[in-house]
Amino acid sequence: MNQQIDEAQEAEPMETEQSTKKRRVVVPGEVIVSGEDFLPSEGARREGQDILASRFGLAEEAGRVIKVIPITGAFIPRRNSVVLGRVTQITLNGWVIDIDAASSGFLPIDESPRFINKNEMDQFLAIGDVVAAKIWSINVRGIDLTLKGKGLGKLEGGFIFRVSPNSVPRIIGREGSMISLIKERTGCDIGAGQNGWVWVQSDNLDSQIQARKAIEFVSENVHVDGLTEKVEGLLNK
Repeated sequence: MNQQIDEAQEAEPMETEQSTKKRRVVVPGEVIVSGEDFLPSEGARREGQDILASRFGLAEEAGRVIKVIPITGAFIPRRNSVVLGRVTQITLNGWVIDIDAASSGFLPIDESPRFINKNEMDQFLAIGDVVAAKIWSINVRGIDLTLKGKGLGKLEGGFIFRVSPNSVPRIIGREGSMISLIKERTGCDIGAGQNGWVWVQSDNLDSQIQARKAIEFVSENVHVDGLTEKVEGLLNK
């Protein structure tokens, strides 16, 4: 299941240390670069010759494009984002899922990967169960989820903890490199949702603790250069 979660997330654009050229922490109003050759993107703006930060975060210079990636902040639901959530309610038509957003997610019974008898919905997903789901619609009614897709479904065993949603791309890494490193060194199954929920499962409690420490280290040090090497050192202890 854990590898499938990562594959499902590959469709989500990721910001990783390997995919960028230059990064540094900036505050709102700080000049990132100067010159008409540069183009401001998300989190940046132009004033005359200068490209300024519009928010606190990591300024990224990739070619001519300048943007600021937020370090902190709440999860902003987007279509096709893979999220982890917990079932909080069963209705006649589906399941209400807590995805740590302003609105709960709703998983319609029709969006389950197989036929579900309405009289036996709790046999498929019960209150308290944790799932990996994908956002397929955001509208005035709320956030609609689906389990139709590779790697989506109920997560068995393990435990869930939260990190900053903005740190998830670094936790996953380029093409899953960072999360794969942590999996290989700890032997744990790991899944990370774009909403900042992380699932870790292993029969070995020490391995679970080690994996959580490594993931939290990445989350707290997203702005640090050479993060992969530092995580390797942490896992080698």
